[in-house]
Amino acid sequence: MIYFLVPYITDFFSPFNVFRYITVRTVCSSLTSLFICLFLFPSFIRRVKHFSYPKMLEFHQNKEKTPTMGGLLIVWSILASNFLWADLKNVYVLMLILTLCWLGLLGFFDDYLKLTKMNPKGLRPRSKIIGQIGIGFILGLILYYHPVLNFSSRLYVPFFKHIFFDLGPYYVLFTVFIIVATSNAVNLTDGLDGLAAGTIIMATIALGFIVYTVGNVVFADYLNLPFVSGIGETAVFCGSIVGAVLGFLWYNCYPAEIFMGDTGSLPLGGCIGLLAIIGKQEISLIIIGGIFVVEALSVVIQVISFKTRRKRVFLMTPLHHHFELRGWKEPQVVVRFWILAIIFALFTLVTLKIR
Repeated sequence: MIYFLVPYITDFFSPFNVFRYITVRTVCSSLTSLFICLFLFPSFIRRVKHFSYPKMLEFHQNKEKTPTMGGLLIVWSILASNFLWADLKNVYVLMLILTLCWLGLLGFFDDYLKLTKMNPKGLRPRSKIIGQIGIGFILGLILYYHPVLNFSSRLYVPFFKHIFFDLGPYYVLFTVFIIVATSNAVNLTDGLDGLAAGTIIMATIALGFIVYTVGNVVFADYLNLPFVSGIGETAVFCGSIVGAVLGFLWYNCYPAEIFMGDTGSLPLGGCIGLLAIIGKQEISLIIIGGIFVVEALSVVIQVISFKTRRKRVFLMTPLHHHFELRGWKEPQVVVRFWILAIIFALFTLVTLKIR
């Protein structure tokens, strides 16, 4: 809204022109969603305090009365922030908003069934996957067939200037895979106080820097990155995620007063995947979301090993529970994973220059 008012207000008050700049609106977007969450979460927690998971792990039974579905306020604050500061005519921003709302509703129904029906499984896995595939397919079709975007279906390899793979129409299926994988990987990571929130912040900051760089023709040319016209505006969306999750983390740090639930982890994971796609960092997403990848792989390895050899590789999965059973305290696991997430994010930014 404010973005669209700039041309009219600057005629009377020229300093207002500063809000034309993406960097300024990104900071404003971040602060807006941050303050919304900081001020509204106390009352939100009181209202949803009866929404707690019916059954927790044996060594987390002290958390059974902790309310969940904090993702509702996270999603709402992100939407409100973008309504104020983003260019809502930008197709990439609209795609991110669609992803946030679609997966947010999917996660909400999953949490709702867990909490009201006292069913720890929530939505059937098939229903959840179909929902994730649906939004991934829509996004893939928009990117590949949109008449104006002219979006490239090439996969660029990190560290190399001229090595890429053109997937053609198969890029639609590749988009589906990334959206499904990232939303589920972030969901699996959301198991300890502050773990998912902290790692989401690190990954989103790195992606925000990337989309701003890729959307700037001068920076993209200097770093030998594929220029994507209009994508710089999504940095404002990244700012809103960072601010909202920071505000949530204030109440989610150990010992957590509220959990985000699938209502938050699914849409935030999907948005991270989409940001990597439109930023042409599909392969680098493995590094940016290193923690998410490791967490998801630990589950896959455990399942395959148990079904084929009847043996477990880890004491428990996802991986953070393995370290808990090895004797690490919950805050130790979380902070050490945060440190690794920072390293992964910084290493990803280094790959932009080494080409």
